[in-house]
Amino acid sequence: MKDIKRIVAPIDFSDNTETVVSAAACIAGKFSAYLDLIFVVQKFEDYTSFFTPPANLPAMRDDLLNAAKERMNAFVEAHKEEFKALGISTVNGQVISGDIAEAIVNYAEWANAQLIIMGTHGYKGFNRIVFGSVAEKVVKTACCPVMTVNPYREECEKNSE
Repeated sequence: MKDIKRIVAPIDFSDNTETVVSAAACIAGKFSAYLDLIFVVQKFEDYTSFFTPPANLPAMRDDLLNAAKERMNAFVEAHKEEFKALGISTVNGQVISGDIAEAIVNYAEWANAQLIIMGTHGYKGFNRIVFGSVAEKVVKTACCPVMTVNPYREECEKNSE
């Protein structure tokens, strides 16, 4: 296995994001690796079987991308000191568009990442049935190892007995 110099961590700004970013930042700090936080705006074309897209779809897509970029910049800025304290010299916040799993894998390959760290849970209910598990698709198709973080499990505490 190659040295870990770059880690990609997909985030979705849900309640689970802090847990995933914390794990990714901790590992990036241990390896003095670059950390790429990415958010993928789902393709609207995936929903065309449910509704007829509005005529102003390009403007709506641009609005979503711009809002996501603002949120990503704010998120990275809000965690700047935490990243610095962990010894992470570079954190990139990127917003991309496309099929979520495919975009994550393509970004990791483009970035020459040695590791992807992502949450095991994102979609719930009906969306999970329709779109499946993003984490599962990434694990199966990624160009590098994938570490998944279950945000609903408490960290294991070692028994000091």
